[in-house]
This record gives sequence, C-alpha cells and structure tokens, in this order.
Amino acid sequence: MKNSAYGSVISVLLPIFICFICGASLFSCTTQQIAMRSSPEFVGSLLPGIIKKGEAKLKKDPDNQKLILETGSYYVMDANAFVQGPASMLPADKYAEREAAYKQSRLMYLRGADILEDGLEKRHPGIMAKAQAADDNDTAAFESITKEDIPYIYWLTAAVFSAFGLDPLDLSVGMKAGAVSKLIKYAYTLDPDFNDGVLDEFFLLYYASLPQAMGGDLALAKIHYDRALQKTRGISASPYVSWAEAVCIPAQNFACFKKNLNAALSINAGKHPSNKLLNVLSQRKARYLLDNADTYFINTADDNFDDADDNLDDADSNAGGTYDSVKISEGES
Repeated sequence: MKNSAYGSVISVLLPIFICFICGASLFSCTTQQIAMRSSPEFVGSLLPGIIKKGEAKLKKDPDNQKLILETGSYYVMDANAFVQGPASMLPADKYAEREAAYKQSRLMYLRGADILEDGLEKRHPGIMAKAQAADDNDTAAFESITKEDIPYIYWLTAAVFSAFGLDPLDLSVGMKAGAVSKLIKYAYTLDPDFNDGVLDEFFLLYYASLPQAMGGDLALAKIHYDRALQKTRGISASPYVSWAEAVCIPAQNFACFKKNLNAALSINAGKHPSNKLLNVLSQRKARYLLDNADTYFINTADDNFDDADDNLDDADSNAGGTYDSVKISEGES
C-alpha cells in the first residue's frame, strides 16, 4: 500500500497549497513569491519552521480558523512533498531510511488531520459523526457545509488518506477515511472547479486506487482525469503522472505509462512561474518512474502495446475498478 497511488499524492496536494499560501499569516507574500520560484529544497527548508510557529500560535489562539487551516495543511504538505515523496524514490538499499521517513510522514499526516478535523468540528459541530453515519447518497447530513469549508475538507481528506495509505491496518484511520470520502464527494457537488481541478485529480486517484468492492471505478477515474487535464489547461504535469502511476502501472500498459510521463516532462516548468514548484516535483517523479520502469513492468519493450487504447481485460482488478469497464487511454480524450 505504501507504494500505491494514495501513498504518493504529492501532485494532488501541491496546487491548492500554491493557491492559498500567499496571504497566509504564517507565510508572507514576499516569501511566497520567492518560494514558488525556487527549488523544492528551499521550500522544504521553510516549512518546519512555519509549522512550529503555527503550533505556538495555536496554543494561544486555538479557535483561529485561519491558523488551523494553515498549520494543518502545512503538516500535510511537508510530509507529502518533502518527507514521504523523496523517501519513495530512495534505492532499495536505503530501506531503513525509507521506512523511517514513512513513519515520520505518517505522524505528520495524523497531526495535520487532528488540527483540521478540530477546525471543521468547530465550524460544524458533530460533522464527522454525521459523515460516518450518513449513507453514501445522504446529502442532508451536509447541508451546513459551504464552499468556504472545501479547503478544510480537502486537506483533511488528503491527510487521512495519506496516513491510511501508509498503514491500512489502522482501523480508526480507516473509519475516518470513509467519513471524509463522503465529505469530499459533497464538496465536489458544491464546487467541481475548485482550484482548477484539484478535486478531479484527487478523484482520479480515489477511483483508480480502490478495489471495485470499495468503490473503485476506472470509468470514473478516466472522467476525472480528462476533467483535470481540461481544468489545468495543459500547464500542469501532475495529472499525467497521476494517471501513469495509478492506472498505467496496475494495467501493465507500458505505452500508456511512457506517453503520459513524456507528456509531463514536455511541459516547460520555467514558463509558468505560478506552477513551477508543482511541475518541478511532478517531473522529478516522472523521471524517476521512467528510469525505474523495470521495477513496475514485466515488459518494457516499446512494442509492449501497439495500441495503448486496447482493452486490458486481463489486468489485476485489485488495483482499482474493473479494467474491462473502460479503455485505458494514453491520455488523450
């Protein structure tokens, strides 16, 4: 599970982080302008200090919703992009180092989730209990939720699913995953275009990663993949990397994998400053996946699939929904 799509959601977390970080009380706009145009290492070096500052401020002002959202989301961002993400690309002989980083990132996800859940409960008392008890199609339980709540729901969902991906045997986190999945589905009904398609990319991973018995559905994953590409206007590498990792690998479709990752690498990160950090990190992952394709594919010959749109009836359905329900495309609608 640690190497599943949910165990590596860097590309999904970054767009919203970039969107609201400017103007945050813990991160000045001047710092943001520098950071978004700097190396990931520089941004990563800033976050631990910002988180520490946020924790200190929350002790003095625990009901400050802006602080709650910022501090909780920075925990998730730091864990995902700068702890778990780099660890997932360590060589096999760095196993102990990788496992230590996974444990650290899981604790960070859980701390971020605690902060964000507390904030959401203060905004809507009893909302998590309502979500756990609600039927999948029960929208009445969420009538108090508004568009202003979506960032809290998004980051809480990211934190919970990331932690669950690192330890799927933790039943308490698993129960929360069920609750937040209902919340984020409702959030999508309120604002499907939230932050230029970040919810679509989340649902791409959600429907592609879950077993069919738990709601996995590759047809829905493909719909959200197409929407994510449309909403990011072709300047984001992350949907391509998400599709390659969540769908092409489980399907053992090397042509699909290669074409999507090459599409991700073809984007000029420097041409789009506001998206630079996202694209640099996504392209690092794309290069890593291509360089290590033999780890993920039995056959990496260029003629592995003459047509990457072929039905993949023999693919392992445990990786997501049934593969015969949708043609696995190379990324073109």
